[in-house]
Amino acid sequence: MSTPERRAELTQRLAAVRARIDAAMEAAGRTDPVTLVAVTKFFPASDVDLLAELGVTDIGENRDQEASAKVAELAHRDRVTVHFIGQLQSNKAGSVARYADVVHSLDRAKIARALDRAAQREGRVLDVLVQVGLDAAGGRGGVAPEAVRDLADVVGGLEHVRLRGLMAVAPLGEPARPAFARLRGLAETVRADHPAATWLSAGMSGDLEDAVAEGATHLRVGSAILGSRESHR
Repeated sequence: MSTPERRAELTQRLAAVRARIDAAMEAAGRTDPVTLVAVTKFFPASDVDLLAELGVTDIGENRDQEASAKVAELAHRDRVTVHFIGQLQSNKAGSVARYADVVHSLDRAKIARALDRAAQREGRVLDVLVQVGLDAAGGRGGVAPEAVRDLADVVGGLEHVRLRGLMAVAPLGEPARPAFARLRGLAETVRADHPAATWLSAGMSGDLEDAVAEGATHLRVGSAILGSRESHR
């Protein structure tokens, strides 16, 4: 596909997603800002640059090796905030801290401390979200709901990472909205101890309306904007 054709496709897809978000916000009676994070996993840096030219300010990446190389290629790196949204191992913290601005998938104190040390070496402060596991089987990753406050307290005590809120993925095989309602309740509990932790990262292409209804401030949308990833593997 040529660049003009890809630009036209992305323009159309973005408009459709933004219309869905606007409708969901109106239905929820919300007027506060919502950040659209375009998930660009498996798509080239050229697509990220096109999205930046179309006004997308936030992108999400899942895999460190792919993300680090892609971010280095960007012509419009200064226009986008890079969110790392994949599962993170402590041995990757040093790499992620070099290029990511936000980490959504913090689920262990060990990783929090590794990110803190890495951010200190890089001379920066990383925004982080604690990932909550909302499915009983734990297949989606994240800390157990009953341990969220303890992990939030650990993060809140570190100097080079900044607790911004909570993130979760809706459980497979369950309605999304009740799960997001549970996440919202946990977020309110965390904010009681950490008032600056106001972000709620929830909702993807298939369930963004439910996430907006339950107060999501960040929506991680991939296929609805960029198309099927399978053809880009």
